[in-house]
Amino acid sequence: MLDAPDAGELARFYVRLLGWRITAEKPGWVVLMPSDGVAYVSFQTEPEYVRPVWPATGGRQQMMMHLDVEVEDLEAAVAHAIEVGATLPDHQPQETVRVLLDPAGHPFCLYTDTSPDEGPG
Repeated sequence: MLDAPDAGELARFYVRLLGWRITAEKPGWVVLMPSDGVAYVSFQTEPEYVRPVWPATGGRQQMMMHLDVEVEDLEAAVAHAIEVGATLPDHQPQETVRVLLDPAGHPFCLYTDTSPDEGPG
């Protein structure tokens, strides 16, 4: 479940980013699922939502979680993410990972295949 100022708006960003479909929606709450149905992500409107900062800064709202999305072509995936509404912060901690921010400010990582001990983000 990801909180956001507008659950529908954020859910539609992830529809564009991931190609998943909306499987349930009511005011203030939306569920997305991929076509294979192996996972889902929910979004909920939170009127008191505070946008996190990236990278973490003492005394400011920090991220509570982030999504990792494996991609084959990192450059193309980053370009697509930006095209559908993500932003690319200056701070990038790894060569095979790009941290982006969704429209509500949640960081998410796009990464290419890495060894199990390295892992993304």
